[in-house]
Amino acid sequence: MGTGNGSLYDDVTQHIIAQLEEGRLPWVQPWDTSLTVTGLLRNAATGRCYSGINILILLDRLFERGYGAQRWIAYRQAQALGGNVRKGEVGTSVCYADRFTPKDEQERAARAKKLGDFQRNLLIHHG
Repeated sequence: MGTGNGSLYDDVTQHIIAQLEEGRLPWVQPWDTSLTVTGLLRNAATGRCYSGINILILLDRLFERGYGAQRWIAYRQAQALGGNVRKGEVGTSVCYADRFTPKDEQERAARAKKLGDFQRNLLIHHG
């Protein structure tokens, strides 16, 4: 799931359909809770917790791949910290949303107190 090539919504939908075709119900707890690592999913570089749909996407990948830690990192973040991503490692597509004001509209937006929303997909790797 989530190679970053399609839309995040298409990736999630196709992953759920594939699980259903395999006879698995993705909304039923498929893991052994005694093996579950507690804590929140975090960005390994910033320590920021993931939220929203990203939690579901990353938990699914965590259990699917049997990862023991709940840290994730973008390729450029790993490089900036002096690290790297293993050759052949497949990333997971997540959604990043925030607010911004285009430079040419900052003065007008300051008067109107209006910000623009944006959303983009990021490809992150298990850290």
